[in-house]
Amino acid sequence: MLDIAIIGGGPAGLTAGMYATRGGVKNVTLFEKGILGGQITQSSEIENYPGYPNVVSGMDFMEHWPEQAMRFGLKHETKEVLKVEKENELFNLTLTGGESVKAKSVIVCTGSNPRSAGFEGEKEFFGRGVSSCATCDGFFYKGKEVAVLGGGDTALEEALHLAKICSKVYIIHRRDEFRAAPVTVEKVKKSPNIELILNAKIDRVFGGKMGVDGVEIIFNDKKKKELLVPGIFVFVGMDVNNEILKQNDGTFLCKMSKNGEVVVDLSMKTDVDGLFAAGDMRIQAPKQVVSAAGDGAIAALSAMEFLN
Repeated sequence: MLDIAIIGGGPAGLTAGMYATRGGVKNVTLFEKGILGGQITQSSEIENYPGYPNVVSGMDFMEHWPEQAMRFGLKHETKEVLKVEKENELFNLTLTGGESVKAKSVIVCTGSNPRSAGFEGEKEFFGRGVSSCATCDGFFYKGKEVAVLGGGDTALEEALHLAKICSKVYIIHRRDEFRAAPVTVEKVKKSPNIELILNAKIDRVFGGKMGVDGVEIIFNDKKKKELLVPGIFVFVGMDVNNEILKQNDGTFLCKMSKNGEVVVDLSMKTDVDGLFAAGDMRIQAPKQVVSAAGDGAIAALSAMEFLN
C-alpha cells in the first residue's frame, strides 16, 4: 500500500517525489518505465532555467535530479503503469505483467509526446530521415542541409542547434509569424545559414531504401516546390500521454479538456479526490521545465494535505 504513487520520471515527477519524501511521507514510489529525466533530456540547449547562467544540454541539466529526489527516501520502479482506477477510497495501478499496486493518492506526470504532422511518407521514413529529435539525430547530418517543420519555441531552438552542425537549415512554417519567444526568433533571423520558408507546409517526403532524398513543399497559394534534403525534423506540437487514465468503458477517470489534457485547479487537484496531475499533461501547461517542477512541488504538497 503506497501513500503516494507518482507516475512519470520527468521534472514534475522527480520534484513531486522529492517534496513528498522530504515532507515526511514514508511510502512514496515513482514509476518510470524509461530513463529518469523526461523529455527535456533530449533538448540540445537550456538557457532559461533560474540559477543556471551557462547554457547546458538537457542530459547534463537533468543528471543530478534523480539523486537529489531520492535522497529522502523516494523509491523508483522501472515499470510501466497501464491504467489507474479508483475502487472505493483507494487507487489501483495496473502494471505490465498483470501486477497491481494500491495507493492512497496518485500524482500523474506522464507528459506528452511529439505530434505527427501527417504528411505523406512521414511514418514510412521515420528514423530514416524523418526525426523529432535534433539532439539525437542532428550529428548524422553534419555538413549537410536539413529542414525543420514548425514555428514554436522547440522548432526554432532545435533549428539553432542544427545550424551549428549542418551547412544549412530550412525552417518551413505554415504562417508568416512565429509562436516562439521574440528573442529566439531574432536569433534565427540573424543566423546566416538558416533560411525561412513561410506560408508553406510539407506535402510529402520522398526517398528510397537508403532514406530520405527530399520533401515536396506546398505553399498557401497551392504552388509547390521540391527541397532536396536528407533530413527533416518535425516539431509541430505535443500529444498528451493520457492513456493510463482511460477506463474500460472508454471514459476517463477524471475530467479532461477537449484536447485530452487533465483539468486541474491551481493546487493540481483533479475532480477526483486524491488524484493530482502535474507537468505537460495538465490543462494550460506552458510546457517549460521550470513550470513542470513547480507543478510537481504543488502536487506533492496537495497530496500531503489530502493524506493528512
